[in-house]
Formats: sequence, C-alpha cells, structure tokens
Amino acid sequence: MKTSALVALAISTCATARTITVYNGCPFTIWPATFTGVGSGPNYATGWEAGAYSAVSFSVPDNWQAGRIWARRDCNFNDGNPATQCLDGGCNGGLECDPTTGTGIPPATLAEFTLQGSGFVDYFDISMVDGYNLPMRIDNTKGCGVPDCAVDLGPNCPAALKGPYDSTGFPVGCKSACVANLDGNPSNSPNCCSGSFDTPATCPSSGVAYYSYFKNACPTVYAYPYDDATSTFTCNSNLAADYTVTFCPAS
Repeated sequence: MKTSALVALAISTCATARTITVYNGCPFTIWPATFTGVGSGPNYATGWEAGAYSAVSFSVPDNWQAGRIWARRDCNFNDGNPATQCLDGGCNGGLECDPTTGTGIPPATLAEFTLQGSGFVDYFDISMVDGYNLPMRIDNTKGCGVPDCAVDLGPNCPAALKGPYDSTGFPVGCKSACVANLDGNPSNSPNCCSGSFDTPATCPSSGVAYYSYFKNACPTVYAYPYDDATSTFTCNSNLAADYTVTFCPAS
C-alpha cells in the first residue's frame, strides 16, 4: 500500500473513533472493566487497576455496540475464581476480562453504550438492573443529557439486598431484587421481568420489590429493565460525542 493511502487510512480511522475517558473519583483503588456485546471494542485492555483520582482515555469504534463499563472493588487476582477474586464486579479472565464471557458478576453499576444505534443515535445509560456497587455519572462533550447517581446506595440498602461487605463490615454493594432472588424463581419472576412477566405491561415497576429505593435516590438510572422513558439518554451520532464515565462523582 502506498504511503499516501496509509495516511488516508490513518486519518479515516481517527475520524471514525470516539474517545471514552474513565475517571476514578473514589478515594480508593478500583478495577474498571469493559465488555463489548457486538462487533469491535475499545483499543485498550478490558480491565485495569485505577488508583484514586486517576483517569484513562481510549478509543472505541464510532459504532460501538452493546458496550459496558463497570468497576470492581477489593480485588485479589491471585484468586482464580471470578466469583471471589473481587468483592463485586469480578469477571472471567482476571484483571483483563475475557472478551467473550467476561461480563462481570453483580451487583455492579453499569455504564451502557450503543453508538450509532437506531435512527443514527447514540444511546447510553446507567443501569442498576443487576444492582449497585459504586456511584456513577456519564458526561459528554456535546451538551446531551447526563445520567447521574452520586449517592452511595450501600449503607442504607434494604437488608434483603445489602451486601457484599468489605473486611470492616461496610456494605460495598446493593443487589437488585432479581439478583437477590427474592421470589425464588428467576426464570418466571416479576422482579426479573422474566417468563410470563417479560413485557412492560406484565412487569410494571410497581411489581418489582424495592424499585423505589433505587429510583427515588437516582431518578435517571435504570432500576428495572423497562425504565426506558426516564433512563435512556441519547445524542445525535452526527455530533460524534466523546464520553466520560466517572466513578464516585461529586454530589
């Protein structure tokens, strides 16, 4: 390939990528992670150590699909079991999550992205459908909406959902009613919107235990699967917005 063609390809590649910045605003170390549901993912490791008040930026494809970003707490990667190597959010693969199966173990607060989605729109949100483990905010560079949950939901979490706990007994997570399996049948559950409850009509938020705990504290987050009206944020893809995911944002 000629040099001019290589330069053109490099320019084209740069023009069709977005920048995602992940900032750890917490006063302690966390281990962020990413997962890509469809197609190509970030040009960065799928997991890394982030010291307090540190930031990492990386590129993702303009059409990053079903992308997730979350963080793990209190990790020891000498433990090969993804269920126990971190107190929450652990994944198959250890420090770097497996790109195929490393989706993270709940409870974990998720930042979710589908860029250039239906209608040439970026869709993004904060999800606590599987529970909470860290406060989060998603900012952007184009003045689009900002989902935000700056509240630590661990300490006041309902007893049936509270945990796991760190070595001092402090709750570092708050499970959803589905993850906590409160009704004993996750395959046919109003808490999971599964089985005979798998539509918005058959799974209203009023039927999800403790829904209001999450939603009252953080009105812009997904507290159950059908929270689209209040919790899906959009940005015109033509704007080519860059995004910042902040853990422990200032309240």
